[in-house]
Amino acid sequence: MSRNNIKILPGALVCEESKLRGDITIGSGTIVHPSATIIAEAGPIIIGECCLIEEQVKIIHRLPFDQQNKENTTPVLIIGSHNVFEVDCTVESPKIGNNNVFESKCYVGNKVTVSNGCIIGAGCRVTEEQILKENIIIFGSKCQMREGLDRPGLQTLQMETLSKMIPNYHHIKKPNKKV
Repeated sequence: MSRNNIKILPGALVCEESKLRGDITIGSGTIVHPSATIIAEAGPIIIGECCLIEEQVKIIHRLPFDQQNKENTTPVLIIGSHNVFEVDCTVESPKIGNNNVFESKCYVGNKVTVSNGCIIGAGCRVTEEQILKENIIIFGSKCQMREGLDRPGLQTLQMETLSKMIPNYHHIKKPNKKV
């Protein structure tokens, strides 16, 4: 895909220094830090409201190797609302629900579907084909899995602080879509 079609909804903060490639829609209230990379290779990416995408995060929408030669429809990667992608994580998941946390340096492969309220711990690699049930927490050096009692808390305070600070230090891409 050589043509970029970036839609930024009002209220989103997207730094000019971020790398966006392909057909990407960024929801209201979402913050994309500088040096974050979002690549829509296999089809469009739609990012929900109030997501936090930190430095050096890579969100890549690519098809698994076993599906690359199929000529069906173009899949759309839908990322729900209130997701947090922490520094230097890489996420290639084909579907992401709401209120998930991807901690620093974690890796989620393109055969892993993430539902709602999940936490992928720092440095954990999740690559086996699976659908993570709601409120699953993956943690530790052996990537153990358990069910959480509650969903992760919203990052409201951090989002408010960042929305005031980032425009003081970085150039922001203008919203180009009306709600």
